[in-house]
Amino acid sequence: MPNDSALFLGQFFRAPTTIGAVAPSSRWLASAVCAPIPERGEPTVVELGPGTGPFTAEIQQRLGGRGHHLAVEVNEPMARLLKARFPAVDVVNADAARLGELLAERGLQQADVVVSGLPWAAFPEGLQHALLSAVTSVMGPGAAFTTFSYIHAIPLSPARRFRALLAERFEEVVPGRTVWRNTPPAFVFHARRPRP
Repeated sequence: MPNDSALFLGQFFRAPTTIGAVAPSSRWLASAVCAPIPERGEPTVVELGPGTGPFTAEIQQRLGGRGHHLAVEVNEPMARLLKARFPAVDVVNADAARLGELLAERGLQQADVVVSGLPWAAFPEGLQHALLSAVTSVMGPGAAFTTFSYIHAIPLSPARRFRALLAERFEEVVPGRTVWRNTPPAFVFHARRPRP
């Protein structure tokens, strides 16, 4: 939506290290990132950095009213927009590093799927470690974690460091195909079986 793009761009200029992109993700990237959401049962799906909601919409479509969808957004204007747009989603304006506490407050034991829209390549090493620790601490043995990286960030040292961190924290990390219809093009990481 045009208004989403304007909001996204404005927030990017205010806080480029927490927004990390100049435009919302495409529906094609959303489809690739949300692939691990189970078709049956009552899963707990955690979404980190939902922005203006392209992944949120895809998650809601896949859940079809099942389970619990917790969306954690640190940017207050975007969190407000999400709450208005997706009343069925449990949107919280908070830091993703508080993930364990946020689940506990809701009586949820663990996440079945964690979908991340966070700009990992824009984060310093300490923040990458802290956030990924928060993610793995709430995942059960069969849980899935998905995130993405922009293709232009591949050679950057923070992006390389994050890929190494994924391999260190998960037994299985599978890079997906490039989503060329996203702006900018991106590819997805699917990770399973978090190491203790």
